[in-house]
Order: sequence, then C-alpha cells, then structure tokens
Amino acid sequence: MKRFLVLCLLAFTLIVAIASCNFNSNSSKGDIVVASKDFTEQDILGEFLAQQIEATTNLKVTRRPRLGGSFICHNAIIAGKIDAYIEYTGTSFTGILKQKVINDPNLLYQKLKQIYAQKFNIEVMPSLGFENTFAMIIRGEDAKKYNIQTLSEVAKYTPQWRGGFSYEFIERKDGFPGLAKTYNLDFAQSPQIMDLGLIYRALIQKQVDMIAGSSTDGQISRLDLVVLKDDKQYFPPYEAVPLVRQATLKKYPQLKTAIAQIAGKISADEMQHLNYLVEGEFRKIEDVVREFRKIKNL
Repeated sequence: MKRFLVLCLLAFTLIVAIASCNFNSNSSKGDIVVASKDFTEQDILGEFLAQQIEATTNLKVTRRPRLGGSFICHNAIIAGKIDAYIEYTGTSFTGILKQKVINDPNLLYQKLKQIYAQKFNIEVMPSLGFENTFAMIIRGEDAKKYNIQTLSEVAKYTPQWRGGFSYEFIERKDGFPGLAKTYNLDFAQSPQIMDLGLIYRALIQKQVDMIAGSSTDGQISRLDLVVLKDDKQYFPPYEAVPLVRQATLKKYPQLKTAIAQIAGKISADEMQHLNYLVEGEFRKIEDVVREFRKIKNL
C-alpha cells in the first residue's frame, strides 16, 4: 500500500509538471506564437494570421487556439507568452483599458494604438476590414409578430421576456448594465448567464427571448434570427485588429510587412460567411482559411 501511494504521488507530480510546462513546450516549436480567443471567429482569424505569416515569411507559427477570453489573451501577450492575436478595438478600449466609449472608429484606433504602444509595448496593426460588434438578437418570428427592428422598440416587451448573456457581457463596462440603462431594458427576471456556445440553442428552443451575440455570427441568417439596431449608438466600434508585441516585430522585421498585407481584406459579410462555413457546414478551419486566402490572392 505504501509503495502504491508513493507511485500515485509521483504520477500526480508528473502530471502537474507536464501541465505546467505545456504552454512553454508548445510555444518552443515555432518562431511566433499566435493565439486566439475561445469562439469560432477567433479560431478562423488566428489561423488566417498564422497562414499569412507562414506563407510570406520563413517563420514557423505555433498556434494557440481557444486560449481564453480577452483578459486571458491580453495578460498572455503582455507577459510575452504569446506574440500576437486578433482583438476588437472597442473591447480593448472599454473592456481592458476601462476607458469611456468613443464612437469615432478612427479616433478610437489612434488612441488605442498610442496607449498600447506606451503602456504595453504592443503594436496595434491596421484593421482587417470589418467590425464585430455586440448584436442583440431575437427570433425572426418575434420580430415580425411585434414589428421590432430597434433596441428602443424592444424595451416595452422585455418585462415579459427572458435574457441570456455571457458572463463577460454581464460584467463588461460596455456590456449589459450600460445597455439596460440606455434603453430601459427591464427583463422579467435577472438574465441567465450562459456559455457562448449555448445561447443560440437556448434562443431557438425558447428558453430565452433575447441574447447578446456577435454581428458576424454565421448562425444569424441560418436560424432566421434578427439583429436589433443599436439606434442610440450605445456600442463603440469593434474593428478587428492584430495585436503584436513590439519586441517580436523588432526581432522579425518581415513580420510587419506580412501582417500589413491582410489589412482591409475581410468584410463583415465575408466574415459571417466564413463563420457559417465552419459552424453550418462543418468545414475544417484550415481549409476554409486556405481557400479564402486564395480568393484574395494572398
């Protein structure tokens, strides 16, 4: 029995050691570590960035998909654990930096670029060409039944409705608390906190009546859902931008040119279609990205 317990302890210690060094061992395989957040669009964008780097430079990329939410990726890049990931300008400015909302996308980008360079030594590269804003979504049948198109119009129905939002959306400065105050959204009960992967199913199955998704989600058109117009412009711009450590750009000067080539290459409609190919048709992300890069002559 004593020998058995010792062996168990040794095995447990080995597992912990392997888990703790897993990040570093994966990272050592490539020159550049590209991460992505934990949803489909980020999987696609991370692979898009990785393929672009490998196709136009002699650098090898280590992929770190599904690393976590915005704060995990942010902490990883400032700690030097990863070299780059795609972020959204409004998320960085209001969610991470805790700054007041700026609705002018150009002014927001310039301020974000300046702060990230000075405070974190991170380069905010030009936008990929689209923004993925928060989308308040309801069922198409409800939109038609009540003739609802905007968030202002939906306010009189929410007292009888149920909301379903992610934890991040509930907690963020640019999330639900401010939105509810701006539009006087008063639900029948406190909104359910749900995993992002479950909110669409919950909406379709009528477990909730309104969710906070993303404007480029591929499931919106497929499931006959309606995005309510943010008629009071509550949400800031959320342009997709590559964030790269300045130390990495200095070490590999060719990296900046490679990433600059994908600026403006993806429209919102194209991003929604790419999301649909992965989520709706179950295509492999690597193949979807490779075909898209070919279409764009990259």
